[in-house]
Amino acid sequence: MSAKKQSPATERLTVGLDIGTTKIVMMIGKLNEHGKIEIVGSGTAPSTGVQRGMVTNIVHTVQAIKRAKEMAEDAAQVEVEQVIVGIAGQHIRSYHNTSVKMRGQDADIITESDIHDLTAQMQKMALAPGESIIDVIPQNFVVDDLPEIKDPIGMQGARIEGNYHIITGQVNPAKNIYRCVEESGMKVLDLVLEPLASSESVLSEEEKEAGVALVDIGGGTTDIAIFQDGIIRHTAVIPFGGNIITRDIMTGCQLLQRYAEILKIKHGYAIPSQEMINRAITIPGVQGGASKSISVFNLANIIKARMEEILECVHAEIRNSGFAHHLGAGIVLTGGGSQLRHIRQLTSYVTGIDARIGLPNSHVSGASDDVLAHPKYATSVGLMMMGFRKKYQATTNVPKQQKETAAPKSNFLDIIKKQFNSILDDPNDQIN
Repeated sequence: MSAKKQSPATERLTVGLDIGTTKIVMMIGKLNEHGKIEIVGSGTAPSTGVQRGMVTNIVHTVQAIKRAKEMAEDAAQVEVEQVIVGIAGQHIRSYHNTSVKMRGQDADIITESDIHDLTAQMQKMALAPGESIIDVIPQNFVVDDLPEIKDPIGMQGARIEGNYHIITGQVNPAKNIYRCVEESGMKVLDLVLEPLASSESVLSEEEKEAGVALVDIGGGTTDIAIFQDGIIRHTAVIPFGGNIITRDIMTGCQLLQRYAEILKIKHGYAIPSQEMINRAITIPGVQGGASKSISVFNLANIIKARMEEILECVHAEIRNSGFAHHLGAGIVLTGGGSQLRHIRQLTSYVTGIDARIGLPNSHVSGASDDVLAHPKYATSVGLMMMGFRKKYQATTNVPKQQKETAAPKSNFLDIIKKQFNSILDDPNDQIN
């Protein structure tokens, strides 16, 4: 790796790491002199150790993270020590809960301490065995009898009620993520639900106010985040993504996986048309065998059948959220799976809701067009952006001899330790 140069002391950098089913992406960003987020380095490596958003092979995942890290560090000319990491997978659950604090008629104005007390109550909610809280997101507050208050600080009130969106996940998948990152020579600064990160990079504040459903179609999962009135209202993870379409093509056309993936990306359509009937693609034979001709029309029908199933699951989640009729900005599709031709039209047909493709190019600059013009980078860009919104700063450009031997553990891991101390401290409990 080339020598790293030190950035100015005043320069604030954050780093996002997307550990996906098909790819691992690291994105390094800074705030430029105009206050705009600028991408200064990125790295991408194929992912072979992740299934449906969860790490299943530590060694392969660590190797891929290291490759992406090296590429990003070389581009940005910095040493990366801490990252904000996305988490997804079918183990993710979301709940709605309320917290109440009685303050008395003579209490002073509501302060940040009061809101902290309400949030702390949510951290103590009962969970299923093996689960831990990933995030507690305030939605709105009720002060005495006045509802739908977004920010009650400074108001007078004897009773405060907070409505919260709570995201939980299994402990072991989170432990595996931490282990992979730490074996790659970094620390986890924060763990963020991937659809929330993607929404950061592709949605506008106007869309969140009007009501919008973000649908992030990844390789292993399809993630959903619904906003209305500027508030996160619903999140869900569907355990199907682009990889299952590739497997359908493999089975339906009797092809090797690499050819099925190429067909999907280069020649795949979500809606078949009559003009495709006479079109065909020739695929080389295996080990010198006879080549095979694949009908574009049949290929589109295979893709359409599976995409309709995924979109029907998406539509069911939107209906279950109770906000199906409150999506003034419609559906925003992102992720690698959203690049299928005619996917926007099929989404509108299945759900009856207008749809568009979301690109991570509205809030950042400095990267190549390949990054900013491709929805598959929405999560990694969003993770990086959340570092600036949460005022995190990844420790970078520190000479190796000055690095501390043991960085402090991340907040989420501390929470896991408190809730499941016996699980984490048992010397016989090893992550595979």
